Amino acid sequence: MNTTTKTLQLRIKDKHARVLRQMAREVNQVWNHINEVSAKAARPYFGPPKYLSGYDLQKLTAGYSKCEGVAVGSGTVQLVCVEYATRRRQFKKMRLNWRVSNPKSAKYSLGWIPFKIGHAKYKAGQIHFAGHHFSLWDSYGLSKYELRSGSFSEDSRGRWYFNVAVEVQCQPTQGTAAVGIDLGLKECATPSAGKKLEGRWYRQHEQELAKAQRARKKKRVKAINAKIKNQRKNDLHKFSTTMVQNNAAIFVGDVASAKLVKTNMAKSTLDAGWAMLKTMLGNKSRQAGVVFEVVNEAYSTQTCSCCGAIPASSPKGRAGLRIREWTCSECGTTHDRDVNAARNILAAGHRRLAAGIPVL
Repeated sequence: MNTTTKTLQLRIKDKHARVLRQMAREVNQVWNHINEVSAKAARPYFGPPKYLSGYDLQKLTAGYSKCEGVAVGSGTVQLVCVEYATRRRQFKKMRLNWRVSNPKSAKYSLGWIPFKIGHAKYKAGQIHFAGHHFSLWDSYGLSKYELRSGSFSEDSRGRWYFNVAVEVQCQPTQGTAAVGIDLGLKECATPSAGKKLEGRWYRQHEQELAKAQRARKKKRVKAINAKIKNQRKNDLHKFSTTMVQNNAAIFVGDVASAKLVKTNMAKSTLDAGWAMLKTMLGNKSRQAGVVFEVVNEAYSTQTCSCCGAIPASSPKGRAGLRIREWTCSECGTTHDRDVNAARNILAAGHRRLAAGIPVL
């Protein structure tokens, strides 16, 4: 049976926070050191600029893990160097932001401790790493998996998580249908057949969050934001799991949030979590052997899914955003705006497969 890689996230018990924060401080020291060295090499007083690679930075940090009082190992230091070089290339900058270890600072960097395969081991309900034993809530049964590389990470409330990649067996889906999904703002996701995903998680708690912010209750603000995040993630997981279990092919419109976040619809766009949903659908589809495609959704709202025409009665432009139902003037069919778009996306996906184009 085929296997695929999956990342598991488990909560570390709070009693280990102090040790993990100390390790994260050491990671920040490595990051800031190579940030300074890399910036100097890129802006030399004499000669051409030199952009240090991850391998170059690893040589400059060799021996740090053997210093007195340092808990992180050489594998963690090497991964920090590789990550720094990768992000510097990605953002095309000579120097990245400094990592701040003071939790009282407004620029505090959330803790992050990467590790290589074999450096974190699971024994008797605990994670053994860098000479410490970390207790956690094992909701996945880690004893069943072979742990690969991963990291320890901190959230905004100071809670720590163990993130690790594992190999899992692909479980083929039992579904035989196909579905098109239209992504939106009022309804986060509308399938061509099935129940809509309402979304608007931030909007539900917006007033409560505003009161806490005006009262300057920082802990309460962080708790509300965490609740919004968890509700969004939970609902998207349930929706994506249902889609994968019930279908053999899933097609999603190629709407992107990059342009909409620059308009007055930015808050609703970010609240919808389109990128997260696409990622979940893609990952779960690969594990279940489901065809997953992102297709061009141009004119999917205006086109009648029954007769294929673009009638004068269909919603068009910004003025048509308020129209949620419309009747085709060509064939007389009454459409729900989003369901009609989802059906056209499904038809576009079928055309791609019929033409022998399985991926974008």
